[in-house]
Amino acid sequence: MRLTLTQRLSAVFALLLLVCCGTSAWMQVRSNKMHELEVVQGLSRDLARHIARDTQLMDANGLKPEALRELFSQLMRVNPSVEVYLLDTTGRVVGNAAPEGHLRREQVDLAPLQRLLNGDALPILGDDPRSPDGRKVFSAAPLRVNGQPAGYLYVVLLSEEHDRLAERGATSVALNTALWSIGLVALLCLIAGLTAFTLITRPLRRLTENVAQFDIDAIPAAPLPPALQPDTVRHDEISVLDAAFRQMQIRLRDQWRTLTRQDQERRELVANISHDLRTPLASLHGYLETLSLKDSTLTPAERRRYLGIALDQSRKVGGLAQSLLELVRLEHGFVQPILERFSLTDLVQDIFQKFELTAEARQVTLQARFAPNVSGVCADLGLIERVLTNLFDNALRHTPAGGDIEISLLPVGKFVEVTVSDTGPGIAAELREGLFLRPFNIGGARRDGGLGLRIVHRILQLHGLDIRLMDIPGRGATFRFALPQDEETAAPLAVRSMNVNSLHNHS
Repeated sequence: MRLTLTQRLSAVFALLLLVCCGTSAWMQVRSNKMHELEVVQGLSRDLARHIARDTQLMDANGLKPEALRELFSQLMRVNPSVEVYLLDTTGRVVGNAAPEGHLRREQVDLAPLQRLLNGDALPILGDDPRSPDGRKVFSAAPLRVNGQPAGYLYVVLLSEEHDRLAERGATSVALNTALWSIGLVALLCLIAGLTAFTLITRPLRRLTENVAQFDIDAIPAAPLPPALQPDTVRHDEISVLDAAFRQMQIRLRDQWRTLTRQDQERRELVANISHDLRTPLASLHGYLETLSLKDSTLTPAERRRYLGIALDQSRKVGGLAQSLLELVRLEHGFVQPILERFSLTDLVQDIFQKFELTAEARQVTLQARFAPNVSGVCADLGLIERVLTNLFDNALRHTPAGGDIEISLLPVGKFVEVTVSDTGPGIAAELREGLFLRPFNIGGARRDGGLGLRIVHRILQLHGLDIRLMDIPGRGATFRFALPQDEETAAPLAVRSMNVNSLHNHS
């Protein structure tokens, strides 16, 4: 049979209570008995001395039998609870009034007699001549004849008759009362203890039920209560354990959902990359197969066109593979930023020059707006260049002819705020959640398998920074992030508000 913790605690408590009550009762009876013996011996301590003084029990010829019989007769009539014995100097019993066969020992230890005569603390127990191993309170006095020690008068204060009456009375009344008292006290203590255990273990039972019902995959029927702060937790162990379990439960569920979401995002990423790779690979394979099968029938112009398309598709595959490799290196910690001071305006000019021809071919204008007090920044130059390259590349591919792409630099506190915006279709509301973590489409066209913005987000994370998608009237997709200023940079750069042609002239 398996018992619960409360039942085991209750059983142990009941057993300990029974032992404690029994021990307490035994000690109480023992204490009362010793107190009674002390009182009896204290009241009759000088009894033997008075008897020896008033009665001549021995003379030069030895024991006087007539005086001894007369003494025993008088004492039995006056106090039936005493027994008188005459001892010699060695403790041997030389005179008694015990019935035939009642004397069980002929020698009495004299050490307790000496302790009593010396005034030691009571009670002092001496040998009972009518019991082979019994000990009782007594009174004693030395006897002298002609000034010489002749023996001892030894008076046992609790006779056999007293013992029989005491045992019969204890069995009938006192013992029953003591047992009933112990039982009643034990019952009341048991009820109080069980009630206390029930109240104390109630939070533990509730916590046990929560632990048993916890399922990391299940959706909780009701929202979990917030974990208590350390200053609001009661200072008992169960409350602290309950608060710690709630906190662990919330954290585990959050981490599990995060892992589930990340796993789903990776699945989507693999599926989307597979789709993006399949299209250019199929096209590349098709044109190469055509060149192989129809090489003798193709004109030089057709051959050059097919080769150009094949090269273009191979560049797309290479770009996707490079982006995927870069993302893996960033997410697994193989790339760490190397901070250096550089001019952000000069970097923007380099980016403009990189996309100048592409922008002219697509009839898109590149614009830059710099605040008058833009200073240098402190970051990894190569990684920040990659961030701006990805943002401009995405913007160019989704900005229609006649549109523009604008970058602005604005000092805000100890940072330089960088904003890149275009005049494309923007990003729909349903695609904004997890924008930098999963692939997405804009107008049916996939943005580089979703890798571009994901790489941007990871690079800025490595710098301890973040990027946001802004809503600016009249603009399409607008991204904003901030880079820390370099406080040691010299005077701010000059104010610039230019388009791609002016940048080209400055170069």
